[in-house]
Amino acid sequence: MSVELEKSDIPARRLSRPLAETALGVRVDPRVQALVPRFDAPFFQAGLAGYSDGAMRLMARRHGCPFCVTEALLDRTLINGGKGRAREDPDLIATECGMGDLEDNIAATVDDHPLAGQIMGSDPDEMARAADLIVALGHEVVDVNLACPVKKIRSSNRGGHFLAHPDAAIAILRAVHAAVAGRVPVTAKLRRGYDDSPQMAANFERIFDAAYEIGCAWTTVHCRTVVQKYLGPGRWEFLEDLVARRGDRLIFGSGDIWSVEDIFAMMDQCGVSAVAVARGCIGNPWIFRQARQMMRGEAPSAPTLPEQRTALCEHLELARMLHGEQAAGRRMRKFGIKFASNHPRAREVKAEFISCTSLEEWSAVIDRFYLEVG
Repeated sequence: MSVELEKSDIPARRLSRPLAETALGVRVDPRVQALVPRFDAPFFQAGLAGYSDGAMRLMARRHGCPFCVTEALLDRTLINGGKGRAREDPDLIATECGMGDLEDNIAATVDDHPLAGQIMGSDPDEMARAADLIVALGHEVVDVNLACPVKKIRSSNRGGHFLAHPDAAIAILRAVHAAVAGRVPVTAKLRRGYDDSPQMAANFERIFDAAYEIGCAWTTVHCRTVVQKYLGPGRWEFLEDLVARRGDRLIFGSGDIWSVEDIFAMMDQCGVSAVAVARGCIGNPWIFRQARQMMRGEAPSAPTLPEQRTALCEHLELARMLHGEQAAGRRMRKFGIKFASNHPRAREVKAEFISCTSLEEWSAVIDRFYLEVG
């Protein structure tokens, strides 16, 4: 499905103190690190359909991202051994994108761990089998997608449509947890409701509470409804109220994180335990470096032109290794649109990237605009 890449009108945030003070004082919740030891900062790269493949995740990790989530993997694709299954094997990614043995590649920062494999489907038994396969692939977490605003499959639900059917959603969570309990944590991605009706608000509460009762480690709650898709501002006040009422639980927040400042603004206003960064890190892996800088009391630094060139070249090469030259040329177009926003001649560079269809054309644009500023 299409993803809106420009932010909607966002209301003013209600902050209790300067963001620099918030950033300096935040730490990852020790309950998170007890479950995933290398998850050492209170932010992460979310799964985003069509974007958060192995290449994007490795780029995020190289710039300080402590944890990533895959794109939503269909249960039947995993069970039937489709290409999505191989593409999301973190150790296979390290092997394909590295130059030698797995251990050598990990030492060279080709390490797609820790990783949550996000699964989406319609049938509890198939979702349980898919979860078992995710564990076998070496993912540290199984994440159940009850948020994606995809279309229904015939008469069956999946993703965010389950929020209109709480009994079915709870059956999915129960089956997945039973399949992998004791091996890896199970988590859930939710939206605040299917729509804004009172019935859907009640459905959300049922599913949210059941997730923890079943044994889910945390939920990531996106503050838009399913019918909103990615349009319009998210309701941070929904997250604020939810955390105030359920403060004993690990609740991660999602929605309208476009800059490093938004990460700490959500933590301050909403009180969430961690923040999912989705559209804000497309073509902007530096957001994670900036967040760590702010946690150290430093001012966040914008990427220099040489840093932008290095990131573009690395992302391009990773995409080529994972998808092949032809597919990589097409996939990188949507990343180039966002990478260009960091350039002093952003509009001109964006237009050039949009017209690229091959890796040769990509390299020519990089050589033209990222060696010096004319």
